[in-house]
Amino acid sequence: MEVKSFVELEKALLNQSDTIEITRSFMATHALILPPHTTLKGIPQENGVIPTLMFEHTDGVGLTSDNTITDLNIQTPEAQKAIFTTGLDEDLGHFEFRHLKVSGQLLFIMRKGSLKADVVMDDIHVLTSDTRGYLEQPQKYGVNVLQGALTIYNFNPNPDSLITMHAEHISIGTMDHPVTGSGVFVGGFGDNGGRVELDYLQTDNVYSTGRIPFGVADIITAAIFIVNSVHAKTVQHDGETITFGVNDMVLDAWGVVDEWLINGPVISYGPSGVGFVNFGTVKNFIATAPIETYGLGARGYNQYDGTLEHGEFADIRTYGDGSVGVQVSKKIGNITIHGNIETQGGLGNSLVKGVNVELPAYALSIKDGGYVDKIEVSGDIKTNGDEVTTFVMEDGGEINQMTVQGAITAAGSDSKAYDLDDGAKLGDHDFEIEE
Repeated sequence: MEVKSFVELEKALLNQSDTIEITRSFMATHALILPPHTTLKGIPQENGVIPTLMFEHTDGVGLTSDNTITDLNIQTPEAQKAIFTTGLDEDLGHFEFRHLKVSGQLLFIMRKGSLKADVVMDDIHVLTSDTRGYLEQPQKYGVNVLQGALTIYNFNPNPDSLITMHAEHISIGTMDHPVTGSGVFVGGFGDNGGRVELDYLQTDNVYSTGRIPFGVADIITAAIFIVNSVHAKTVQHDGETITFGVNDMVLDAWGVVDEWLINGPVISYGPSGVGFVNFGTVKNFIATAPIETYGLGARGYNQYDGTLEHGEFADIRTYGDGSVGVQVSKKIGNITIHGNIETQGGLGNSLVKGVNVELPAYALSIKDGGYVDKIEVSGDIKTNGDEVTTFVMEDGGEINQMTVQGAITAAGSDSKAYDLDDGAKLGDHDFEIEE
C-alpha cells in the first residue's frame, strides 16, 4: 500500500497492510507502532531522494515482531527514539533495518517475557542521539554505562533469552556533531542473564561523547561497547572511531570477542578516555592504525580484567598527563607493537575502576597480578614527560619474554627508563636501555 501523508499512513497501519510504501516526506503527530509482520519502506521520489518521516515531539516508529524498515530517513528529537521495540511475544521473530538515516536513538531492547529475536542491519547512519535519559544501564566495576545511539540490548535476566545479530556499514554521528552517549552499544543482562550472539559488526565512522562533567567518576561511555553476556565473533572498524569527552572510552569490552579488527584511527580527545580497554575476553585483536589519546589521564591500552589472548597494535601514543601507554593488570598472552609506545605527559588524574587517581604517564606498566607471556615492540618505548618512568613493573607483575628492537628511553627531566620492583619477574628479554 502506497502512502503520501500521515493520514494515509495511519489508515495503512489500521488495515495491517503487509507492506507500506512511503512515497513522500511528511510530519507525524505521534509515535507509530508497526503491526506484526509489517514492512515499512520508502520509495525514492522522482529526483531519487528517499522520503523523510518526521516526528516533532515524540518517539518515532515502534516495532512488534517480524518487522522490516528500509530506505527511509526518520527524524525525531535527539533525546527521543527514532526506532524502538514494543513487542512482548516469547519469539519476537526476525527484524531487518536497511538503508536508513535516523535522527534519534535506534533501540532494540528485549525485555522479560521475550526469549528470541534475530536482528539484521545494513547501511545505517544514526546522525544525532542523546541517551543520557535512559535508565536501563549496565553496572559493573564501579560504573554505569550510557546506552548508544545504536543499541541492541537483551534486558531479560533469563539466561535462556537470546538476541542474534548481524550488522554492517554502521555510521554514528559526525566529526563536528558526535552523538551524546555511547556510539554502538551491544549488551546482555549482567554476567549470567540474557545473551547476545553477534555474528558480525562492521562500522565505518563513529563519533560519540557522553557530555559527562569533569570529576564524575561513576558514569562512562564508549564509541564501541561490547557489554557482558555478549559473544561477538567478528567486530571490524573501517573508518575513524573517535570520542571527545570525559570518561569516553573508544573501544571497550566486558563480553567476549573472537576477532577484533581495526583498520582506521582510534582516537580519544577527552579526559580519562581509553583507546582500548578490556575487562572481557578478546581472543584476537589486530589494529593496523594508531591508537591516540589526547586528554588528561587518557590511556592507550588497558587490560583491567579478563584477558587478551593475542594482540597486534600499530603505534600507541598518548599526549596528556597521567596517560599511560599500555597497562596490564591481568594475565594476557602475546602482544606485538608494530611501531612505538610513546607518552608525552607527566603526572595527572585518571579514572581507574570508578575512582579518580593520580598516575604518571608510564609508557608500559605491568601491575601486581599482570602477566604477559610475550611482548614484542618493533620501535621504541619512550616517555617525554618529567618525573616519569618509562617501563615499570610492580611486585607481582611478570613478563615471560620481551623484545624491543628500538630502545627504552626517558627524555624528561628527573625521569628514568625502567623501574622493576624486587618481586617483579622479567624472563627472557632483549632490549636496550637509554637513560
